[in-house]
Amino acid sequence: MQEVQRKIREKARNLLLAGSVDFVIGFEEGALLLRASPVFIHKEDDVEKLIWDSFCENNLAAYLTKIGNKRVAVVAKGCDSRSIVALIVEGQIKREQIVVIGIPCQGMIDRRRIEKEVEGEILEVKEKSDEILVKGDSFEKVFKKEDYLHPSCRTCKHHNPVISDILIGKEVKERAQVDEYAEVDEYEKKSVDERWDYFNKEVNKCIRCYACRQACPMCYCEECFVDNSYPRWIGKELNSSDLAVWHIIRAYHQAGRCVDCGNCERACPMEINLRFLTKKINKEVKNYFNFETGLDITVPPPLATFDVKDKQDFIDSGE
Repeated sequence: MQEVQRKIREKARNLLLAGSVDFVIGFEEGALLLRASPVFIHKEDDVEKLIWDSFCENNLAAYLTKIGNKRVAVVAKGCDSRSIVALIVEGQIKREQIVVIGIPCQGMIDRRRIEKEVEGEILEVKEKSDEILVKGDSFEKVFKKEDYLHPSCRTCKHHNPVISDILIGKEVKERAQVDEYAEVDEYEKKSVDERWDYFNKEVNKCIRCYACRQACPMCYCEECFVDNSYPRWIGKELNSSDLAVWHIIRAYHQAGRCVDCGNCERACPMEINLRFLTKKINKEVKNYFNFETGLDITVPPPLATFDVKDKQDFIDSGE
């Protein structure tokens, strides 16, 4: 981790000194323990703020649609790099604007799980090779990293950046044997009523803060349908029907576009299981179109194109 951090700072400094980029997007120490914060580095004197550890959870591609005509460098994990590819494919950023500092990722820690398993306030956190040590006034506990990865990291098959201009660190071995749709498969085994009950239980936690939308790299519309008052697509209330419409349409808008980075779920203050819907849609897109988001810079998402060879068995032929 320390060597990767040193190289990130070195590459960032060189890019800024050479005038190759206007600024660098990376991570710095967060105001809260167990969490790094995104940072924008404009001067070489500030590169010492840049860090790299198991708490660099944010998908930094979410900031790239707001850079205008600037040329920027961005620290990118596997999921971040796939979002960058998706944004380039959709014409939201230009490839020549972005210097991708790729970091092979071992997975990020699920901070909420750790917080729930200690009694009292966490006052100190130390990361070792494969462990996280947390301390408080009345406790000291060690957590094995592998057992406390975020759910999106446990099922990730693309830990290495799919594109990079600068690659820092050795590529990691991908988890070829992981069942990335195990949670979806369990959901599909439920009866229709059971599925509906689970869906309602989750979405009715929602307070309509839209943190999920703001955190998502692919939610870049200047005006979201929920904010549109003419025509009015959805009510502003917290009743079940409005909540259901919001979450169903949000998930559907991610069809062929979601990289399952978990940004939405991490941002949700109500801890809604947002990924079960987007993972279900990811599975359908993969099954029907053999497509995974952000793996090929030349291939648009399925719902943005048409191929006569696409499966059409979802259409009732009337026969």
